[in-house]
Amino acid sequence: MRNELIERTKRFGIDCWKFCFKVPKSREYNAFVNQLIRSSSSVGANYRASQRAKSTSDFIYKLKIVEEEVDESVHWLEVFEEYFLNIQMKL
Repeated sequence: MRNELIERTKRFGIDCWKFCFKVPKSREYNAFVNQLIRSSSSVGANYRASQRAKSTSDFIYKLKIVEEEVDESVHWLEVFEEYFLNIQMKL
């Protein structure tokens, strides 16, 4: 299970990066792209850090950070989804 979550959280960051690579380059998009890349890549890094926790409370604290970063990533993905859906509806 441990290795599976390490791989899945790493894959999440890579998949978000691949998505961001396809987003048109513009000043407006770049702000959202940077936020998504930052939060999604933090998920895997912080999960790996949780595996080296010094205590149970440290482990829980680190997993809370992972949870926050996942939630932020989902927020940015929803922003992109809503924006791109609105563009398609106008076409």
